[in-house]
Amino acid sequence: MIVLINNASFELPPGASLADAVRLVQAVPPFAAAVNLQFIPSGQHEKTALHDNDKIEIIRPVTGG
Repeated sequence: MIVLINNASFELPPGASLADAVRLVQAVPPFAAAVNLQFIPSGQHEKTALHDNDKIEIIRPVTGG
């Protein structure tokens, strides 16, 4: 299946989870993740199934002033 991660297209196998997508892009904590604009707590990444054309955002906090 094809998903968008931070507006870039990636291919994942059927049945992939949000955790699989996070590993694919090698996201390093801390970060927040959302699927189709819905925030997903980190404890739910393995349980959150992805579907073709899902839009995933992985967002790192920004510090500074």
